[in-house]
Amino acid sequence: MCGIIGWININITQDKGFEFYRERLRHRGPDDYGVWKSTNKNVVLGHCRLSIIDLSKEGHQPKVMSHGRYIIVFNGEIYNYLEIRKKLERVGYFFKSSGDTEVVLASYIEWGERSLERFNGMFAFAIYDQGNNSQSPSLFIAR
Repeated sequence: MCGIIGWININITQDKGFEFYRERLRHRGPDDYGVWKSTNKNVVLGHCRLSIIDLSKEGHQPKVMSHGRYIIVFNGEIYNYLEIRKKLERVGYFFKSSGDTEVVLASYIEWGERSLERFNGMFAFAIYDQGNNSQSPSLFIAR
């Protein structure tokens, strides 16, 4: 089982604290680990990976999509992700990985919060949307 962690509104003096807690999760995901930090370091997302579905490096998390706007940390399994993936491919999405994490993120980009209605599985995730010129940043968390 993977481990996910996130901090919001931290400052540089707390970076060591984040790493301490991420390391505490390391036993949950011994195959890989990663950290994503916003440029102002107000948002930090971390992931400890247990590789099950996508064993390639494309399964690395945190996963970033849409030119860096959306970032996800995900734990769990979406049993019907291949079905959802096909629907997303029909509307123009292209996937680099073979796992369900990228499908979850693309689903959120396409359908927003209503993407949850499509998932059959067990999961916990956090998606950070950095926003754009007309939209403020937001964080969506579900389990």
